[in-house]
Amino acid sequence: MVRRWSKAEMWVPGAYLALVVALLVCFAAGQRNGDSGFFGVWPILATAPVSVLLLTSFGPAAAALASAPPPPMDPQPQDGPQPPTKLPSDYPSESDPLPPDWAPDTSAAAEPALWYGFGFYAAVLVSALVNAAAIWALLRYMARRRATRTPQA
Repeated sequence: MVRRWSKAEMWVPGAYLALVVALLVCFAAGQRNGDSGFFGVWPILATAPVSVLLLTSFGPAAAALASAPPPPMDPQPQDGPQPPTKLPSDYPSESDPLPPDWAPDTSAAAEPALWYGFGFYAAVLVSALVNAAAIWALLRYMARRRATRTPQA
């Protein structure tokens, strides 16, 4: 039986996935030190090239790229000597009295802390799998193309 897959087709996608997993482990270690922003950039950058190309080729991102940018919005002019009113805030200040029927929202406290970072890990791993499949397909295409060439005499 003839082996048709080259070594590059076997090892390059696997090495890429191992690199992304190692970057995710570094991210988890960086989260414990409180520097997740710095460590979180590297897995995203490692998975971005093919993922960005895929996102821009179809879906809402392609329509957004094809359309013209929206015109800049003019701020509302201020009429009269009165300053603008204070915008409402989501959270009352600590000095404001609370309404009598106020109760703290404890619905988020019931979620297990184990699943908090799963969305980031899942997005990076899915992107890495897509990238690894694209790398494998590209290397496989190149190997087939090289095999079909006729040797020149």
